[in-house]
Amino acid sequence: MNNYFRVEEIKNNTYQLFLFDIWNKETLPDIIENIKQSNISRTKNLIVDFENLKELDSIAIIYLISFLKKFKKQNISYLNFEKYEQIFDFYQKHYQNEFLKEKKILNRFFENVGKKVYDILKSTKLFIDFVGKVFYFLFYLVVNPKKIRFKATLKYIETSAVDALLIVAVTAFLVGVVIAYQGAVQLEKFGANIFVVEMISITMFREIAPLVTAIVIAGRSASSYTAEIGAMKITEEIDAMRTMNFEPIIFLTIPRIFALCISLPLLVFFADIVGVMGGMVIAYTSLDITYIEFINRLQNEVPVKHLLLGVFKALFFGFFIAIIGCFRGFQVENNTTSIGKYTTISVVNAIFVVILLDAVFSVIFTQMGI
Repeated sequence: MNNYFRVEEIKNNTYQLFLFDIWNKETLPDIIENIKQSNISRTKNLIVDFENLKELDSIAIIYLISFLKKFKKQNISYLNFEKYEQIFDFYQKHYQNEFLKEKKILNRFFENVGKKVYDILKSTKLFIDFVGKVFYFLFYLVVNPKKIRFKATLKYIETSAVDALLIVAVTAFLVGVVIAYQGAVQLEKFGANIFVVEMISITMFREIAPLVTAIVIAGRSASSYTAEIGAMKITEEIDAMRTMNFEPIIFLTIPRIFALCISLPLLVFFADIVGVMGGMVIAYTSLDITYIEFINRLQNEVPVKHLLLGVFKALFFGFFIAIIGCFRGFQVENNTTSIGKYTTISVVNAIFVVILLDAVFSVIFTQMGI
């Protein structure tokens, strides 16, 4: 058959594999090709005879192990194996998985996908449970308004809105400038300079100002809420609150939700004004549209519904940014590294949900014709 092995059927249910000559990295390709052509049933007993084998290197051993792996362990026996037994056992313990690594990549891929899906479903279940608790305690506070923490809410409005005015103003102004400048270049080609007013105002009111402001606040507030609550959890302050019969959701979560639901619509309104001012500057400098002409056309041609729609969306953005930030804060484990981990997750989740909600509202408003 070949110079490296011979297969004989010694009984109806048993094969004997005789190994010859030298098995190493030079001869292994020929050996593999010949073994593929051999008709050795994987269900039969196999006796491997090493008597006439002159040399066996590590690569050949690994291949032989992988080949014998296809047979049931109890169906394999060895003859004249003493010379190679120790090294064979060593490689069998430490290297056979490496040789078969490529075959397991696909299995590991699906395993990792399954784990990710399970983690997402588990996290979603916990989030829905957390949202349910929040609504339960919101209803409880409606019935018992004296227990609403107004001072804490005002404090969070200050940190979430007042402290963010500068960054929101700069961002909105620059975005307004960019939209106006890019639009001016295109409209000027068609002699439709005056339509830059509608383009800037409607774009800012409906989409850009709410979205950009929500993303900025998600980066600031969601991360700070997660870090603050996470630090309290590590220092066992939340456990102490529960011990003293104080509900953490009432004391920590709901004031933050109220703060963002109030402050984010106001910030969006502020961003609308600043963004339109940025567009107004470019309209004056690039298209020779005076400030009076810009304001008059804004009043006459742009319905106030566009402004109200953007502010309306901001209410939902604020609610979900706050609730995601608090939810991830309560998930922080009892080690400092988890604060950074869940703070990052919180920001990513909040920004994703903001963009998702914006897309959903855009489709709904378009279908409703508003």
